[in-house]
Amino acid sequence: MSSNSFFAKFLRFTGIVLMALTGGFTLLGGIGTTCAALFPTKWDSMAPLAHFQWLYILFVLSGIVIGIMGVRATIMLVKGADKSYQNAFDALVAGVVVGIIHIIVSRALRGKSMPVDAVVYTTIFTLLIFMLFKIPAIWQGVNFTKAKASDSKKAGGAAAIAMGLFTLTIQYTMGSTHTWGGVNYADAFNTSMTVIGLAQILFGTGIFVGLLLTGLTLNPILKQKISGLSK
Repeated sequence: MSSNSFFAKFLRFTGIVLMALTGGFTLLGGIGTTCAALFPTKWDSMAPLAHFQWLYILFVLSGIVIGIMGVRATIMLVKGADKSYQNAFDALVAGVVVGIIHIIVSRALRGKSMPVDAVVYTTIFTLLIFMLFKIPAIWQGVNFTKAKASDSKKAGGAAAIAMGLFTLTIQYTMGSTHTWGGVNYADAFNTSMTVIGLAQILFGTGIFVGLLLTGLTLNPILKQKISGLSK
């Protein structure tokens, strides 16, 4: 498979977007666990976690760290850095291991583990996709270090926009798993989430606009037309 084939470009694009969403989801999940880690006795369903508060604080910290690792790995994939794939793979494996432990502990203590399940399932799915990338016949084309800068930037722009939309709608997508006593506790940090989400969308849009302007500037036919008009 050629690294410039449509299929290779599609797989790289998919991998970068999935890695961005997984890293962002993990980061938001780690932050979201704060309520259970710091205030377990505030809700009857979380009360059993009180004796293991220290462990849930570790889940918060590990979720934030792994999420940052995932976001950083996404940036490295876009840049085509030498160790970008390994960085992504390490972040995904760490997310699966910690996430599974989190699920087991939560189910043992309170009988359920949502919303961490959604984060773990997403991470497992992305990990499986990245493992498929390493099949020799596929990796020959997918290899992120061989991607054209413009193609990687498109994937990065799409990833930023997707993550921005997810950040802006997290209170709705996670509402069913964060509602107790009729209160949606995922509907929090509204100002911060709005600013971050919009910034990501604007950043991603800016990448596409920059690529478009660069393409127009480098287009020889367009340059000739502009030169003719100027004369």
